[in-house]
Amino acid sequence: MATPSTPRPRTTTRDPAVLEQRLAAWVDAGEPGARIGGLSVPPSNGMSSDTVLFDLLPPGGGPARPCVLRLAPDPDAYAVFPVYDMERQYRTIRLVAERTKVPVPRLLRLETDPGPLGAPGFLMERVEGRVPPDVMPYTYGGNWLFEAGAADRASLEQATVEVLAELHTVAADEATSFLTPGRSSTSSVTGGGTDGGTGGDANGGTPAVGYVAGDALRRHVEEQHAYYTFVVAGRPRSPLIERAFARLEELWPEDSGPTVLSWGDARIGNILYQGFTPAAVLDWEMASLGPRELDLAWLIFLHRFFQDLTEGSGQPGMPDFLDRGRTCARYAEATGHPPRDMDFHLLYAALRHAVVMLRIGYRQLHYGETAAPADPDQLILHRATLEAMVEDRYWQGM
Repeated sequence: MATPSTPRPRTTTRDPAVLEQRLAAWVDAGEPGARIGGLSVPPSNGMSSDTVLFDLLPPGGGPARPCVLRLAPDPDAYAVFPVYDMERQYRTIRLVAERTKVPVPRLLRLETDPGPLGAPGFLMERVEGRVPPDVMPYTYGGNWLFEAGAADRASLEQATVEVLAELHTVAADEATSFLTPGRSSTSSVTGGGTDGGTGGDANGGTPAVGYVAGDALRRHVEEQHAYYTFVVAGRPRSPLIERAFARLEELWPEDSGPTVLSWGDARIGNILYQGFTPAAVLDWEMASLGPRELDLAWLIFLHRFFQDLTEGSGQPGMPDFLDRGRTCARYAEATGHPPRDMDFHLLYAALRHAVVMLRIGYRQLHYGETAAPADPDQLILHRATLEAMVEDRYWQGM
């Protein structure tokens, strides 16, 4: 993830002209006579699946239909993650739409064959709204959320917690057909990846034998360790990340709680807001089965990640936003489930993010965008935060 002092890493290797040609043919094949217009790839595009915006022009005229195409990355690129299962994402969004009131975009079409578009992908209607920016992070100021009043920020925070509360009403058994390890859909593509997996099942890794719901947290951590092994293959290992894995074992919960559908990438940067109300929840690549606290901790930590970067550059940021205690209390009020073992889950969130940061750092080295540091832990932007969490110093005084 870019910071004020680092260049924005490349996010795609695709030729826009070739992509537009492929997309036009695919649209026409699905709806003869339909055309595309206004194709663009957002400059804030992430470093996992590609996001393509365009207008679908129906045959014979009529109003244009704003659309979004989510496409697995180029298999020949130095992908951030090892497997991209677009069908799995599609089915997760469909399940959320059918079982909850969580707002998600309307799904239009799934493509599991990599031939027509160059990779599997799926098409959705585009929802209008605004997203708290990642570049520059919303905590640096000059954006709509930073400039909002305290009441509006509180409203957005409450509504976001309620999204998690509603999502977590989906029990594990409603998603086991495609989220249970060893039961992945058939469209996985090697050379790409979902956030936090390594291949083999929908999240990655080797399919478990005798997997049951109560093993969800252990399975999740095992997958993350497998992903870390993938990241450091042929590269220097991270002493800090390995210390963090060891500390997790020392903090392991006695009871991880109920297993639910977990969004995985639960952060405000993945929500389109209309005003301060969620209008569409996006980016389901990291969806899995696990305890409720996985999402809650990720929501809190990802804000702390931006806040710590901002304070490190000498700016105040938004220190009171998504406060740990208040956010957990709001979740408990909304669900009747007081969050448990949050020191463990917040450390785990920071560890997961560190593995992604390390992979992104190695990707930048691969493309010559940065020089190799003597210490691989320097590639982890929140190194100081993770070190403090491992040593139980981070949350003191907060």
